[in-house]
Amino acid sequence: MTDRAEMELRTRRFGLRVLRFVAGFPANRAADVVGYQLAKAGTSVGANYREAGRGESRADFIHKMSIVEKEASETQYWLELCVEVPIGSPSEAAALLDEATQLLAIVTASNRTARRNARPNK
Repeated sequence: MTDRAEMELRTRRFGLRVLRFVAGFPANRAADVVGYQLAKAGTSVGANYREAGRGESRADFIHKMSIVEKEASETQYWLELCVEVPIGSPSEAAALLDEATQLLAIVTASNRTARRNARPNK
């Protein structure tokens, strides 16, 4: 399996874990708001990563990977709230937060490399 295919699988599994985590939230207004935002951001990481891999140009790839980076960071934010409130399983929130942090680091490094390689040679 290629690195890209592995990362697509990893981000899809992450999105599924986020959805399962949110499905276990209590039924109240705060959990509904956080759950909605977390589900959107957490699943967007994988969807946009897949789109980036199918970019039409280097610039399109960089743009889409920037979206992945933003969504991973936003996912971290919502998971941090889940840990602090707490909402949902504290151990699963911590595990998801760790995975979101790892994904963000990978994507950030990839973005740096892509931007560096896109610069014209001097």
